[in-house]
Amino acid sequence: MKKCSQSHHHSLTELNITPLLDLAFVLLVIFIITTTPLVNDLGLSLPTASKREKDPPHKANYVTVDGAGRLFLNKQEVDIAALHAGLIQLRTDDPDLSVIVRGDAKTKYDRIVNVLDVLQQANVVKVDLATDPLKPGEH
Repeated sequence: MKKCSQSHHHSLTELNITPLLDLAFVLLVIFIITTTPLVNDLGLSLPTASKREKDPPHKANYVTVDGAGRLFLNKQEVDIAALHAGLIQLRTDDPDLSVIVRGDAKTKYDRIVNVLDVLQQANVVKVDLATDPLKPGEH
């Protein structure tokens, strides 16, 4: 006695894709309906924007530490106390003060850390460290 007939067994091995096609067509119709047409069928005279001058970019201020450990604020040699006072004055003049710290590769790390500490004490939040890009083949 056979457990299942030949015709019943044959229909189980086929995949019924009709529901998948119905879903695909429904999604296609939804996408067609919801997309906005890019038709410009009305002859409109649109207003033009006024030309407004851009604000000049903020001048970056530089704190430089040379190989000998000397400090410079915008090309003027200063000590730590004068650096702190100068940064407070610059921040008072421009609350959006931006400072770039440039350190020679031979500078000891603690000198750079001291400069970063002074920047933090002067409440300067926009601080960048200047570096040179790597040349091809360097690691």
